[in-house]
Amino acid sequence: MDTQPTAAPVAASAAAPGSNITVFLCANCARSGRVPSAARPRPEMPDFGWPCKARQVLIPCTGRLQPEHLLKAFEAGSDAVVVVACDEENCHNLEGSRRAKRRVEFVRQLLDEIGLGGARLMMFYLPGSARQDLALGVAAPAPAVSPEETAKRIAAMREAVADALKTLTPNPLRQPGEGPAPHEITEELEDTDDSEE
Repeated sequence: MDTQPTAAPVAASAAAPGSNITVFLCANCARSGRVPSAARPRPEMPDFGWPCKARQVLIPCTGRLQPEHLLKAFEAGSDAVVVVACDEENCHNLEGSRRAKRRVEFVRQLLDEIGLGGARLMMFYLPGSARQDLALGVAAPAPAVSPEETAKRIAAMREAVADALKTLTPNPLRQPGEGPAPHEITEELEDTDDSEE
């Protein structure tokens, strides 16, 4: 598992003091298109500028995200968990974003049932790059993904997370002193999927 500190967050709406989040991020959701190859280039991650401490977990596709991953993040003390997927119509794995959406909805129901609150689990979408990769792979003109549109979506995500953290109580499962390090941490989740879905 690769962990590396990244820059401190850029100015954003203030969240509740001491808040921390876990972010599961698709490796393809915010990058520009590239010609498919056998080489595995380092994933590109945008600077989200989260309004609080954040643990970012890079995953090959949000469709590989299991309910256990989301629940473990809450068990580890995250006040909120954020899933960032590709637009459903631009997912590299066709059904990955849809599969993640169903799992997020399922876990929200569980969180409501146990009294933690489904509002702690948020899902957002970035453009993705499947169409661009495919077009570049066959030397066709690639439809452009506007960096401005991606930046707007990231800013809206950051604001939504900050607003949610202002209204959420601290995670009752968090032990004193738990949570991510003061800077964002990036991890990679192994490329495994044992689901039947």
